[in-house]
Amino acid sequence: MDMLKAEIEDLLYKNAPDFKIAKVLKQEIKEYLDTLEETFMTSGGKDFLVKHTRKIDTILKMVYKVAQREMFGDYTPMKNALPLSLIALGSYGREQLCVHSDIDLMIVYKDIPGYNIKEMIEKILYILWDTGLKLGHRVHTVEELYPVSKTDITIKTALIESRFIEGSNFIWMETQNAISQIRHDDPQSFIRLKIEEQRDKHEKYPITMEPNLKDGVGGFRDANLIFWIGKILYNVNSIKNLPSHIIDENDYREFRIALEFLFRVRSALHLVAKKKEDTLRLELIPDTARLLGYKMTKNEHMKFAKKVTESLQTIKLYSIIWLEALSRDHLTAAIYKSCIYPQEKQTELNALLKQMCDYREKTFYAHPTFLLQLIRANRPVRHSKVLSDTIKNIFFQPYSHNIFKILSTAKLLSYVIPPMKKVIALPQFDGYHQFAVDIHSLGCLYHLENIHDDLIQNLFNILNPEEKAMLKVVTLLHDAGKGRKRDHHQVGVSLFKVFAKKLGFSPSLIEMGETLILYHTLMSKVAQREDLHNEKVILKFASHFKTKKLLDMIYILTYADMSGVGEGIYNSFNAKLLKMLYEQAVRSLEHTEILDETAKRLKKEQTLKKHPDFLSLSKAQQHKILLIPSNLLFLRYTTEKILSISKEAFDTTSYSAKISYDDHLTIEIIRAQSFNLSYLLGKLAHLDVANMDICKLFDDKKYFKIDFTHTINQQDVMLIEEMIYDAFHSKKESVLNVPEIKKQEIQIDCDHSNMYGSMYLHCKNQKGLLAYIIQVFDSLGVDIATAKVHSLKNSVRDMFLIEKNGNFCHNMDIIMSKLTQREKKEK
Repeated sequence: MDMLKAEIEDLLYKNAPDFKIAKVLKQEIKEYLDTLEETFMTSGGKDFLVKHTRKIDTILKMVYKVAQREMFGDYTPMKNALPLSLIALGSYGREQLCVHSDIDLMIVYKDIPGYNIKEMIEKILYILWDTGLKLGHRVHTVEELYPVSKTDITIKTALIESRFIEGSNFIWMETQNAISQIRHDDPQSFIRLKIEEQRDKHEKYPITMEPNLKDGVGGFRDANLIFWIGKILYNVNSIKNLPSHIIDENDYREFRIALEFLFRVRSALHLVAKKKEDTLRLELIPDTARLLGYKMTKNEHMKFAKKVTESLQTIKLYSIIWLEALSRDHLTAAIYKSCIYPQEKQTELNALLKQMCDYREKTFYAHPTFLLQLIRANRPVRHSKVLSDTIKNIFFQPYSHNIFKILSTAKLLSYVIPPMKKVIALPQFDGYHQFAVDIHSLGCLYHLENIHDDLIQNLFNILNPEEKAMLKVVTLLHDAGKGRKRDHHQVGVSLFKVFAKKLGFSPSLIEMGETLILYHTLMSKVAQREDLHNEKVILKFASHFKTKKLLDMIYILTYADMSGVGEGIYNSFNAKLLKMLYEQAVRSLEHTEILDETAKRLKKEQTLKKHPDFLSLSKAQQHKILLIPSNLLFLRYTTEKILSISKEAFDTTSYSAKISYDDHLTIEIIRAQSFNLSYLLGKLAHLDVANMDICKLFDDKKYFKIDFTHTINQQDVMLIEEMIYDAFHSKKESVLNVPEIKKQEIQIDCDHSNMYGSMYLHCKNQKGLLAYIIQVFDSLGVDIATAKVHSLKNSVRDMFLIEKNGNFCHNMDIIMSKLTQREKKEK
């Protein structure tokens, strides 16, 4: 800085033009800005801002000196003799100037003939503009200050936080006198207008995943408002100097720590963005966090964002309390509408919770004095039975979200609802959620208690009080498992179970709640990502919710969850999809057997997903296995066998066959092309079939497993291999005997499900029976999706699931006729 002063002095001595002096200053500013990141790393929050402010002061003082020397040369008068002062306003005046914020400068003067003050002002401004500084300026005479302050609340606000930089102390003293007059002018209107301005900004900028650190809830403007009103009423130079009956020392310490952290965040944000930026955008978080010493990992970024939100909530809480204490004698109580007030000097948290439960308004808030009473209230280290009963009672209130929102503002939500401790202020970097977990959960509870969908409202209304209360607990805790290594659905179930049990909910309700939390994201995913005209999709979804009551509840919860994400997330489009899924799922509850099968399959799928061999497959292969249409494969076979069959199928281009004959003959075939199964069975008709499974796989491939009652010799293996080959390559047909089947032994159901028809056969066991049935199906183009054939002693119990491709249901009479033709001949 001394070198800069010497260089400026040299230029002034040489009568250098203004632009050369401005060029030197501009280079100095550039070099200074380039080293700011290093300075930031070794400075505290406010300390860094003060250093930056004073650097700008130094440059302005130089510019003042340059203009003064150029105006008066060797006859430069004393500064006090010139009726001109440079005065800092706004954040610059508070010594909180951020790196890329505008420099709010006011030049106050007296227009005395002979001084050419206006010419000097122009020279100062031209030099400043040439330096490239982002300048916001005002020029006024001392006499203009009071009248101009009455024209705009923003101007008045800026003037009351003025700070002297350079020039005449006499002008500054007169300016201070004018500011004192401004300060005392109609403080009531000033306070009212500033509070209205604050409320507008809060509505526009709530605490989101991308908070506005300046104008948003809990931002610098909240802290500034306390200072401004304190300045108006008490002429203090900092919040700390306000009277002790307004600000408690311990509260201020917590407030100051939060504010100091946010100062550092905002400075880092400006450095990273390389411009004025007050919104902590998601893409700026990594580098902003890095400047504050956080590591470049997602976990560290979450810690950083969490601390930002916590700091904003701290500023919000104390600003609310202090603002009311400051303005109490100047505003009517009407500005605090629908508020709950302290009824007496209550010191126990439980009593305050009961008081809130007794408040019956649809929407209500805590008066700041009630908030103060809450944060000062005594509370046991562990919840007593009495306190737990009171907390449970909150969930029975029609508008419990008001109570929990008040507790959140008072930073008591994690105490009252312990399962939420880890998700308070927890960010959600998923590109979907707009709020931290706790704020989102409170929003979901609000929408649960303010439903705007008639069908969903009716479903909620028919729940009994215990069910409604349980659903509210679920809604509040549905994301409580986030922030852990384990899946948040499973963690949430554990947290809910312990908490609901402590509150005294019945085991049956707790079980329902566990199901809802475990699958709370399922309905929205299925409705928006899956084919709702696919019966398997509906059955798979419905299998998780075995009763209509559970379906009603997951529908209601999904509505609340989506609505709590943000405006427009739940809309007319996805509302139709959700309704369609719900209605089809309700209808599917009639098919209990199919639902049970689907539920069992889902359990097997979950086991499969964890198997190392499954995880080693490509994502495409994994997807194909999970989409295998045959439930039989999942119900009948082990995880290892399913993987073995699937891997073999991936490698099969024509067919593969495996013959084993230790205890009995077993033939396993995977075919990628059609083959004549009836021919093969006909050739082996001298052997009794004990069991046969047919499972449709993927890519038009099928798996066949045929178990026979007897075994074979080694020399027969080649013969059977030849039969299998012929079944694929020869057009030979086996001559089959027509079996004896009675009409009453056949049951055909074309309405088995939306996708499949079924045929059940229970008759006496006969040579060639299965080969004949397959031949009938093949002749009509009937495609067997799944077959479960079982022979026991002298009878068979066969089940065939057949795709509804038109060839089965339209040919029911022909199938029945061909299968029972021997019975007709005998008659």
